[in-house]
Amino acid sequence: MTLNIEELKKNHDTSYLAGLLEHLEIEEKEVRLMLANDPSLKEMVDSEIKTLEEKRANIEKQVQDILNKEKEENEFPNEIVLEVRAGAGGDEASLFAWELARMYERYAEMKKWQWKTNYESKNDLGGYKEASFEIKGKDVYKKMRYETGVHRVQRIPATEKNGRVHTSTASVAILPIRKKINFVINPADLDMEYSRSGGKGGQNVNKVETAVRLIHKPTGLDVRCTNERSQVANREKALMILTAKLQQLKEEEEAKKYSGERKAQIGTGDRSEKIRTYNFSQDRVTDHRIKKTWHNLPKILEGDIEEIFEALLSGETGDADEE
Repeated sequence: MTLNIEELKKNHDTSYLAGLLEHLEIEEKEVRLMLANDPSLKEMVDSEIKTLEEKRANIEKQVQDILNKEKEENEFPNEIVLEVRAGAGGDEASLFAWELARMYERYAEMKKWQWKTNYESKNDLGGYKEASFEIKGKDVYKKMRYETGVHRVQRIPATEKNGRVHTSTASVAILPIRKKINFVINPADLDMEYSRSGGKGGQNVNKVETAVRLIHKPTGLDVRCTNERSQVANREKALMILTAKLQQLKEEEEAKKYSGERKAQIGTGDRSEKIRTYNFSQDRVTDHRIKKTWHNLPKILEGDIEEIFEALLSGETGDADEE
């Protein structure tokens, strides 16, 4: 195993162990120097070197365990941003976007994950035109990474007088928040807008321009954050989300270039890809990527989606008809 001690020193989690490895190297050099000066000490030196090597192997294992854990956490972080946005279907699409967000919130409660609203824009009926949430918890990205895409609902809206089934859509995006990123955003590429936050938050929120909107000029991506108590906190949160969006954009491009068998089956994580249909008249949910159907739609919309996630994670396929 070859470890770069200087690099390990820069890592807060491995810096102490890097110091121990450095000290062991110095000890070993001193012991070998003793042998060079006095060959009669060979038996004692060999025993000492063996002890030092055992110590080094033990420390290197600890270092590797830490590095492996960091790699796992960076690939599957325990923090994500969930975005929902109404698609085709007007008010019905907005209500469906709200139902999807509530479904994920119920699931998060069952998993004991932290749930926090970053931004929400509602229509007159209380549905979401768009909304953004932060979720923290063990395995949150590993569980929810395949939710990105277009979700479709087929049902008779409450406002429909002739009993016709309407089809509406909402899009979902899952953005992993990684500790290590591969790029830095140039401040010159950002436009920043401030406004007053609406809704809850007390007098301060309504009187001071705490809400932040960031626009990344090269890509046109924009992020809003309104629910933190200060402008600075909203700006930091918006920058974190924008970084996650740009990272996802980069990963989508890579996935399209090097899509393997599983990505072809489950999808590239593109928000424009139709992934699932929620059919109320037939009381079923169908995931089109693995062609599998589940029933008891009301229970699913209350957060009972573990079985769906497990099927996606395992790549389990069914024989549901495409629509």
